[in-house]
Amino acid sequence: MKMNLLILTIITLLSCSKSHSVPPTPPPVTPPATTTDTTPAQYGTPFTGIPDPRDVTIYQVNIRAFSTTHNLQGVAARLDQIKALGVNVLYLMPVYPVGSLKSVNSPYCIRNFDSVGTEYGTLNDLRAVVDGAHSRGMAVLMDWIVNQTSWDHPWITQHPDWYVKDASGNIQQLSTYSDVAALNFTSAAMRTTMITSMRNWLYKANIDGFRCDFADNPPIDFWQQAFDSLHAVTTHKLLLLAEGTRAANYTAGFDYNFGFAYYGDLKPVLTGSPVTLIDNANNSEYTGATGTQQVVRYLTNHDVDGSDGSPVTLLGGIPGLTAAFVVTAYMKGIPFVYNGTEVAFPTAITFPFTSVTIDWTLNPAVAATYSKIIAFRNSSTAIRRGTLLSYDNNDIAAFTKTAPGDTVLVLANLRNTAITWPVPATLQNTNWTDAFDGSAQSLTTTYTLPAYGYRVLHH
Repeated sequence: MKMNLLILTIITLLSCSKSHSVPPTPPPVTPPATTTDTTPAQYGTPFTGIPDPRDVTIYQVNIRAFSTTHNLQGVAARLDQIKALGVNVLYLMPVYPVGSLKSVNSPYCIRNFDSVGTEYGTLNDLRAVVDGAHSRGMAVLMDWIVNQTSWDHPWITQHPDWYVKDASGNIQQLSTYSDVAALNFTSAAMRTTMITSMRNWLYKANIDGFRCDFADNPPIDFWQQAFDSLHAVTTHKLLLLAEGTRAANYTAGFDYNFGFAYYGDLKPVLTGSPVTLIDNANNSEYTGATGTQQVVRYLTNHDVDGSDGSPVTLLGGIPGLTAAFVVTAYMKGIPFVYNGTEVAFPTAITFPFTSVTIDWTLNPAVAATYSKIIAFRNSSTAIRRGTLLSYDNNDIAAFTKTAPGDTVLVLANLRNTAITWPVPATLQNTNWTDAFDGSAQSLTTTYTLPAYGYRVLHH
């Protein structure tokens, strides 16, 4: 019995000793959460004043030539004057760092898609322009360059497979542009990275959309992929402009194609070709467009201003410039104003846009006329959204735009001599009001317009 008690005591002591020598199992530790999301924080408040695509007037800023400072601060300083024209979309040419290898100092030779080049200023300078535009009711589009990089872009060495190569493995230039390397759209990684950079500007600077350079070059499925990503940012409503003409651009989701054909038809008209040439573009340029999709139409832009000359010299002086702008702003599509046109700046702004600075003291009366023309467009549903019926002949651009309760008749003499227009039977013996001076106007069988004269009538 004593022996049994002793054994029991020993077993008990050993059991207690073992239980104290092994610490309790600790609870599982949850590792800290990790994320690969590199989306920047949203700067500011997304702009809620994005206009319907049909109601837009675009103003293009060539930052290098726009002001004596040649930077974004110079743009911010003139936002009131831009707004006074009546435009509601500001389009900024590239703001990114420019490459130096094989460079011709093109603003479209991009070394970094994710930052602001020091020649233009800082990210805060860009934000100041965007904030200032938004406070004045204007949306802001950035120029997006998707087909190429500079030869000293980090991707050249880090991701050479992101570029088009020849049979020997050499990276190729884009088309005829020797200063840039062509990106390869079969690279899924390149596409994803490019789209991420594009989307991040919505957050970093509160951008409202993009003008996409050489938009006909990438495969359509790239744009569809890009726009799916952009539209997933549901806090932002966007405007998307293709510098291109493909009907498929509309299918991919662009709001606008570029009016190359209209410009190509208008230029010879002002030197004697039949005005009816313009009607060809009214049909061809809208192939594929549905709903609110439109064509952007211009008298000049940064490309043709440098190659063809300033529109005031190309289109018959200030009177010809004005008559052509009336047709461009009212006939069909979205008007596009290149900086300096509104003061009839006569000097071509040639590539790379560093040798000329716009003189804003010139021709204030032209700016006042531009404002008047755009203001009526803004007030008229028929001009912005109405159905076009053309009465063009050899010398006169004549057309009606009709919407419910709103009809406008536009007459513009595109010749440097007075022309008498035979009034079509359907418009004879009708009464109108002049849109600009309020005078009563009656149409009989003919109507005479002075050299480069125009009338805008409504009832």
